[in-house]
Amino acid sequence: MANPVVHFEVLGKDPKALQNFYQKAFGWELKPVMGEDYAMASPGGQGGINGGVGKAMGGSAGHVTFYIAVDDLSAALKKVEGAGGRKISDPMDIPNGPSIAMFADPEGHVIGLVKGM
Repeated sequence: MANPVVHFEVLGKDPKALQNFYQKAFGWELKPVMGEDYAMASPGGQGGINGGVGKAMGGSAGHVTFYIAVDDLSAALKKVEGAGGRKISDPMDIPNGPSIAMFADPEGHVIGLVKGM
């Protein structure tokens, strides 16, 4: 099975400002799903993927990442570690959403894994 990129996130300190920026600059449709802290983004266009724009956890500066679809989060994390990456978070269930896990590649880029999307 191929593992396509199925979701992206843009997270930062001021989620409302980020949401306004992407809406004004690119015409993205944004629907709040967790108050003002997180909105689902529908960029539209053929071949594009949906994502989220919101507040970074723990007051961090934020990051931009993408999510790769996998059948088994734990097995994918083991493959990541065997290939030289490192686990950032164990698999977790998102309320009313999919299950995710995070890893860092050999240069420290944080990437997400998702099951159930």
